[in-house]
Amino acid sequence: MAAPDELFCWEGDWGLPSISVDCLVVLAYAQFAGAPLKLRKISNPWRSPSGFLPALRTNGKETLSRPSDIIIHLRKQKYNADFDLSAKEGADSLAFISLMEEKLMPALVRKPTRLVRKTFPHTKHGSCFQIYAFWIEPKNYVDVTRCWYAAHMPFPLNFFLPGRMQRQQLEKLRLLRGDEGLEAGEDLEKELYRDAAECMNLLSQRLGSQKFFFGDSPSSLDAYVFGHLAPILKSKLPNGKLQQHLKSLDNLTNFCTNILLLYFPRDGQESSGPKGSSQPEGGDFDHVPHKRRKQFLSALVALGAMLSYAFMTGMVSIQHIQQEALEEPPDLQPLGSHEEEGDG
Repeated sequence: MAAPDELFCWEGDWGLPSISVDCLVVLAYAQFAGAPLKLRKISNPWRSPSGFLPALRTNGKETLSRPSDIIIHLRKQKYNADFDLSAKEGADSLAFISLMEEKLMPALVRKPTRLVRKTFPHTKHGSCFQIYAFWIEPKNYVDVTRCWYAAHMPFPLNFFLPGRMQRQQLEKLRLLRGDEGLEAGEDLEKELYRDAAECMNLLSQRLGSQKFFFGDSPSSLDAYVFGHLAPILKSKLPNGKLQQHLKSLDNLTNFCTNILLLYFPRDGQESSGPKGSSQPEGGDFDHVPHKRRKQFLSALVALGAMLSYAFMTGMVSIQHIQQEALEEPPDLQPLGSHEEEGDG
């Protein structure tokens, strides 16, 4: 029997199987479709085969990072959560996913949208307000987002990766909005909140009193909605304006809670906070033999990469004192070799 595909995801917290929107979409769909994936929950994206999360490494050694590409691959493997949908329901599903892109990830003109999808292909289905709420709003970013990643990422990545990720998210938001000078502010927050709240209201009306959007069985639309709403519902943001609106929509709140109870019961029982002694589902790269050695080597390679970057960009310089001391620079081993060693 062929080995299952491997799915690499951000690890979870706040009672969620993952803290990432895209990872939650893929995890939910795989659970709905019954796909037998080997799950790798990690807190270091550099240990992913693509360098991004989520990432699916298939039996054919192909690596997929977009949620839509991963779902298409699973469908080709006969794991199709939309198998029982009628043609009309399938069209409705696509329409509501497009609605989430337009309202939760609004694009004012088509050109910035294409540019974002080209520049950030692995985060196609994020939301503007989620970017703002988790990465741009100052208090939320400092007290929750940066703190979480700093506590969960390995040293020394936790010193510089959260800041790099924030800059990438800000650039993504600027591209989506078509405004290179865009900064956090009350007017922007109001506009993004209005669009996101409108989308939630429409989703709530469509769901009605049903258990899932198309009856008693979950579909890809349920996976997308869950992936986008669950972090808003379960996170502990100081500025939780949109969370309050979501909690006022009882059917959407129950929808997320029921999926957690039915498909991710272990994660719902876990308490939030920094990493404890419990092992991630499916195992992590850190839970393998020679853990200490691998962590030490990873830290050394990352530190070497940081120093090399600092020298190349001119952030750090060394005065020319003795010529012979500079004739044979140290041989810094590429980062990729140690990443592959960690995959073993």
